[in-house]
Amino acid sequence: MKLSVLKPAGIVALASILAVGASALPAQAAHSGEIVIALEAPLTGEQANNGKDQLRGAQLAAKQINAAGGVMGKMIKIVGVDDQADPDKAKAAVKAAKKADADAVVGPYNSGVGIVNLPIYVKNKIFPMRMTSSLDTQGFGATVQPMNSQIAPAEIDYISSTGVKSVVMLVDSSAYTTSIATQTAAGLTANGISVTQISIPDGKTNYTDQVTQALASNPGMVYSSTYYPEGAIIAQELQVLGVTTPCFMGLANVDPEFVTEAGLSAAQHCTFSGVPAAPQLPSAKAYTKAYVKEFKKKPGVWGDFTYDSVYVLAAAIEKAGTTNYKALRKAVLATKDYKGATGSITFKKKTGNRTEVPVEILEVSNKGTFVLAD
Repeated sequence: MKLSVLKPAGIVALASILAVGASALPAQAAHSGEIVIALEAPLTGEQANNGKDQLRGAQLAAKQINAAGGVMGKMIKIVGVDDQADPDKAKAAVKAAKKADADAVVGPYNSGVGIVNLPIYVKNKIFPMRMTSSLDTQGFGATVQPMNSQIAPAEIDYISSTGVKSVVMLVDSSAYTTSIATQTAAGLTANGISVTQISIPDGKTNYTDQVTQALASNPGMVYSSTYYPEGAIIAQELQVLGVTTPCFMGLANVDPEFVTEAGLSAAQHCTFSGVPAAPQLPSAKAYTKAYVKEFKKKPGVWGDFTYDSVYVLAAAIEKAGTTNYKALRKAVLATKDYKGATGSITFKKKTGNRTEVPVEILEVSNKGTFVLAD
């Protein structure tokens, strides 16, 4: 696998990982001519913009690796699996991955889906590079993206630093948003800040009643623990009501579509926890250039994470000399200081969580992009 001919981020580090060499274990893919990696994400539905970015990131990694000779002389095939961010479709996603003879899966993205199907992937010996953040999903495979326990401290520190005395949280019912809201609320309460939570239904087009209820107590801040479709509506309604109360949006709202749907002015009223989109990450310059060249559009927030996930899998398979689940798991978890598009990657062997993650406090620029907050 002659990765030295490639230029995108992480290639040099990947080459050094692959140089360790393969073990004596035999390859165990049923399809001897290729290595199949499923990419499970919401490829249709409200979060499709996000899911398609993830699919493109994985496809870009596979194309680059294949151009360099593949892994163990085999080509990587990416198979998109659509779960529509719906836990009820979680089991069907595993069936689709099995039907494709997947050796590994990158995803799912939504924690509610992962809580259901990550144990099933493991049971079926399909190694997951999960994209979930709920602590209920740790221990299943590995992840290059932030976990709740890494996101909440950044939110707590920022909100506490503003000096607000009370926060009202609007929380949708998904596994990730409810769990991060609980952790952040606990930290804020410990810092002497009063916190009230109001539940909101998913997938609605109007949250005026909940927003009005949140504002009735004259809080110091309104916090939206939602995914971006709901968060964009809430941001719009805060603007329509002429609210000057500070607005804070949780990480799952950080998506270019949030700005498109909320409008620039409404989006700029809010501050966000999150990961900068690839063009804002210094470590993702080569990835961004390659992505724009390949897809004729700028990358989003999570495609570089799936890109890194495929590269980590490729390196681990090459090192292990097999797609055997047990050997692959051991090789992935042994990854240390891999310099990816999203930064340095090392895993905790017990949980599969990443040790260092690029979580920041963000705001929306006049160009409509997410940038580091001043």
